[in-house]
Amino acid sequence: MADRSLAPAIRSKVTSSHDRFWRPSDFDGPPTAVAKTLSRLAGTGDLRRVRRGLYWRGTPTLLGMSPPPATRLAAEVAGRPGIGPAGLSAALELGLATQVPRYDMLAVPGRVPRNPGAVRLVSRAACTRRRSERLRPAEVALLEVLRDWPGLVELPAGDAADHVAALVDASAIRVDKLVRAAGTEPARVRDRLRRLLVDVGRPDAAVAVPPARSRPIHRNLATAG
Repeated sequence: MADRSLAPAIRSKVTSSHDRFWRPSDFDGPPTAVAKTLSRLAGTGDLRRVRRGLYWRGTPTLLGMSPPPATRLAAEVAGRPGIGPAGLSAALELGLATQVPRYDMLAVPGRVPRNPGAVRLVSRAACTRRRSERLRPAEVALLEVLRDWPGLVELPAGDAADHVAALVDASAIRVDKLVRAAGTEPARVRDRLRRLLVDVGRPDAAVAVPPARSRPIHRNLATAG
């Protein structure tokens, strides 16, 4: 590919694509020239910069390029089991909130590399069973939401429980995997998970979660600060 035709060829290839990630290695040509062209495309709104060397082509909107789905972002950025959305990204992924975070956030069950760009990686090195149980992004998202349920969930407690129950019924969330993974989660997560499982009609699974405190399980997650 001649240098003078490099940028137009990259632009044509990128703008004709939809819902995919792009890296400099996807193109022939001098790496520096390719990287500069992709950076310019991000500057004009034709790409969304995720982090250094990684871009996303979604749907152009008036507010900019739409972000990648959290599940695809988790697989692309880390490519390891037990990774999923964190913070507001987790609540949004599960349909428990509507607020769109400024940055996509992912929880990684281990050490994380530097993460310049639009994605933020947070380490959950102690949560080793997320990895050994090979949790799906949606399952990780639920554990992350349980870290700060009152601060992240917009729905009333009953509606939120019904929503999670629907995800369980659809097999998007596997209760048995969550219960086993809970052994390496913080005490407040285990406590809230026990309560949530009771609320979604799975008291049998709730009693299998390692107890966080020696007190009865109560309903109404909204008061479980």
